[in-house]
Amino acid sequence: MKVLIVDDDKLVCSSLKIILDSDKDITVTGTGYNGKEGVKLYEELRPDVLLMDIRMDEMTGLEAGEIILSKYHNAKILYLTTFLDDDYIIKALNIGAKGYMLKQDFDSIVPSLHAIYKGQNVYGNEIITKLPNLLHQSNPAANYSSYGITEKEYEIICKIADGLSNKEISELLFLSEGTVRNYISLILEKLNLRDRTQIAIFYYKNK
Repeated sequence: MKVLIVDDDKLVCSSLKIILDSDKDITVTGTGYNGKEGVKLYEELRPDVLLMDIRMDEMTGLEAGEIILSKYHNAKILYLTTFLDDDYIIKALNIGAKGYMLKQDFDSIVPSLHAIYKGQNVYGNEIITKLPNLLHQSNPAANYSSYGITEKEYEIICKIADGLSNKEISELLFLSEGTVRNYISLILEKLNLRDRTQIAIFYYKNK
């Protein structure tokens, strides 16, 4: 299993590398120190699992994860952080992360990577106790998480439901029209729909 580590604390990166290198089935293919490096290294190295912090300079781990998952929707990301913020956990769920753990759970890191590599989702005990309440909060985008729809894709679904064209969506969300078209193709695939009209109907049925 190839693992990429991204954390803005170089000591944490070194410690994680030592822990992971002790497992004969894990190879650390690279380390990065902010979200931008994480995106760049993911594209270069295409690891099996990305182990990433959340709060980092230049670009957060959540922003980096959203970019990666919008392009590689089968990417496996495990967030390892010191923060138990509800907003972070919801965002991680919405963008399609495979796991969320606290850094103090050192003994669980290697087993969690193996579980995610095999296709499972993994959450630390503290996160599991929060999930029932978080999933029942008023958050329309969360209704789409079971379909693998990211927050950005949900934004685009809303704009389509409002009757906006690709050009208008691209201008509002500061994306190219080509990127909007790519997002729409992914949305159609994930929701098993044929066209924009069906996306709008799906939206109003699932509000």
